[in-house]
Amino acid sequence: MHLDWTALGQVSAVSIGVTVAVVAVFALGVLGLARIDDSREDPDGARTLGAAQAWLCFLACAAVVAYGIYLIVPQFH
Repeated sequence: MHLDWTALGQVSAVSIGVTVAVVAVFALGVLGLARIDDSREDPDGARTLGAAQAWLCFLACAAVVAYGIYLIVPQFH
């Protein structure tokens, strides 16, 4: 049995990198939600900005998850 260690290392590196990126984007989405809650005391457009940030970040996370499912499930190809 032969293992292609280079390919395994590349897959591992990309998986770790994408995981860290998705977690960071999700955390930015949660920060946007926190800005919505904090804007009740300071309503100078921070509420709209926080909502836009949250929606964009969560949409990006959902797109990455949907793309991963597309790659895994062969019936989608």
